[in-house]
Amino acid sequence: MSYTSETRRRRTFAIISHPDAGKTTLTEKLLLFSGAIQIAGAVKGRKASRHATSDWMEIEKQRGISVASSVMQMLYRDHVINLLDTPGHKDFSEDTYRVLTAVDSALMVIDAANGVEAQTRRLIEVCRQRDTPIITFVNKMDREVRDPLDILDEVERELGMPCCPVTWPVGQGKSFGGIINLRTQTMTVFTPGSDRGPKDFEIVPLAESDRLRKRFGRSFDEALESMELAMGASAAWSHEDFLAGKLTPVFFGSGVNNFGVMEVLDAVVDMSPPPGSRLSTLQVNKQPVEKIIRPEDRGFSGVVFKVQANMDANHRDRIAFVRVASGKYTPGMKLKVQRTAKELRPTSVVTFMSQRREAVEEAYAGDIIGFTTHGGVQLGDTITDGTNLQFTGLPFFAPELFMTVILKNPLRTKQLQQGLAQLGEEGAIQVFKPDVGGPMLLGAIGQLQFEVVQHRLKTEYDADIRLDGCQYTSARWITADSPVDLRAFTDAYPMRLAHDAANTLAYLCTSPYDVRLAQERFPKIHFHPLREHAGLALQAVG
Repeated sequence: MSYTSETRRRRTFAIISHPDAGKTTLTEKLLLFSGAIQIAGAVKGRKASRHATSDWMEIEKQRGISVASSVMQMLYRDHVINLLDTPGHKDFSEDTYRVLTAVDSALMVIDAANGVEAQTRRLIEVCRQRDTPIITFVNKMDREVRDPLDILDEVERELGMPCCPVTWPVGQGKSFGGIINLRTQTMTVFTPGSDRGPKDFEIVPLAESDRLRKRFGRSFDEALESMELAMGASAAWSHEDFLAGKLTPVFFGSGVNNFGVMEVLDAVVDMSPPPGSRLSTLQVNKQPVEKIIRPEDRGFSGVVFKVQANMDANHRDRIAFVRVASGKYTPGMKLKVQRTAKELRPTSVVTFMSQRREAVEEAYAGDIIGFTTHGGVQLGDTITDGTNLQFTGLPFFAPELFMTVILKNPLRTKQLQQGLAQLGEEGAIQVFKPDVGGPMLLGAIGQLQFEVVQHRLKTEYDADIRLDGCQYTSARWITADSPVDLRAFTDAYPMRLAHDAANTLAYLCTSPYDVRLAQERFPKIHFHPLREHAGLALQAVG
């Protein structure tokens, strides 16, 4: 028996964008249009009483930003859509990177006034490395924005791939009249208001151009003109190129007004790929052998791409988010964590409607399910129903910022250790324990990570800390050609060594020259700026 019919119904995608491009609002509207929620609550600053469904962490509600990736499942047109909302803030690029390993396509949201911004570029690089298909949504057309041809040109330049417009705007800002759908040759007329459903918008065939010209005047003629220019300069639609990550379809609209959202939701179902095959490693006679795992295969397997502590403050729980890679999950299944070969006994297994969770009846490849655990599961773990296989590890980047942890009340040491262990396993921050003793070190990609961890240690673990600067500027994970070489190195640099949350040895640097000097002195030691999940070989980079 194969699970092909179920896996073909699945669509798993992430929304990526720069902060403030309207990503969280669009997430809400997709949920609204699929019927998953009845009322959308956009983030409108600190005093908003109704917060976005996908922002659940206290600090997100205060700041009106998404810092943790959330997962939402919805049903639309007989398809199961798994939507992952990623943090737009650059300080959380690691979490976003890991989320992008769990999806089959991405929806890129661009602010029509600002075009492609810095953070979007970093996320695009990740998608490009994995050849992830990207759908582009140009948002906020109801504001004074840039020329659509100009935006298209910039997207092509930044993405390094051609654009294929599917809808085209008529006017902008106060004169925004709506969008022309190039496929159906109709114009959907814009009416402001965030309470409109998909059937509330008026649709006029382009064949009635005189009527549209009379109604929208010059804006309509200019839109037709620029649309023809765009069509002439753009690549023709090719589904194969889109699936290979070589072409992006472009949609225009206004998320806050529910406008142009339906077209995007339909595109996710019609264009995005169902779950694909994944490469794994099997141990055969103690030798690693590569094997392709197909979504429709019988055996259940999945990868932990995120671990979140304390999603529910009342229960102090930890949830391991698992992307199902093959087979079918059913309640009560016997599961094994491949890294430790231990049985996984979750207290509950759930699917997500943001903060609302529901017990899983069944899950197939492409679905995201949450295992409530009390430890024993780490980022990157492969979970199966018994088969001994490992999926390639998740990447951890060497931190660029370091701080020393000083506990304000020494009697809270146990709470601090528990908090740091859990937040380190979760990937919220990298925790390093110096081998020679002394205070713990926190390593991060961006400053906001420190603030979030400090806030969470206090509110979730009752450990009030101060963060002090330290002399370290970067770290490198260490491997050696032999145990003898490693011992010679560790004896030479005892004060510079630390172990991270996965108990991997790291060398702490105080300047960019440290690695070069150590490398010259110890040529058989390898310094890695990227660590794959523990239990897998480190990937040497650069």
